[in-house]
Amino acid sequence: MLEVAVIEDPAAAEVSLDPVRSRLLAELVRPASAATLAAKVGLPRQKVNYHLRALERHGLIELMEERRKGNMTERVMAATAASYVISPVALAAVAPDPARSPDQLSARWLLALAARLVRDVGELVTGATKARRRVATFAVDGRVRFASAADRAAFAERLAEAVTALAGEYHDETAEGGREHRVIVALHPQVKTETSDISDFRES
Repeated sequence: MLEVAVIEDPAAAEVSLDPVRSRLLAELVRPASAATLAAKVGLPRQKVNYHLRALERHGLIELMEERRKGNMTERVMAATAASYVISPVALAAVAPDPARSPDQLSARWLLALAARLVRDVGELVTGATKARRRVATFAVDGRVRFASAADRAAFAERLAEAVTALAGEYHDETAEGGREHRVIVALHPQVKTETSDISDFRES
């Protein structure tokens, strides 16, 4: 089972977003039969089977084994991944384009960058999985608490300078056999889990 799978097909995305099917996907992190699932989610086995066929048809679950029970064959299914990400490829006609209105201080532009990141890395992961290879990526996830908006602005300026200098040091336009990599650095307020101050979400 994959840790994360990328959904690029619009029909598969629609199937996965159905509340009942989403619940079944979550339950199928551990292999189970329709009868077992029916007891857990409180639906008739025939109804569960209907949803399982839809999930299987789109590659979101797979057959693990078949067990003979009397005159019936019980199919044990499992999710193909522990979690799923829907790529903007599934909504290609309305997917955000960061090139349309680049603005370093816009939260919506950051969202467009994040959508492109999901799309690009999703395609890389899908291709690498088929080729049984790993994708060369790197990420940093951290937190910083600023005393003031001025400190935040100064931090952003210094961060931009440092990244630009580092990229300039290693970028080689003439390198034969070299491969371009995209660098994205983001800074946004930490989302609060219970109550949120609206000022934390005000777009510049």
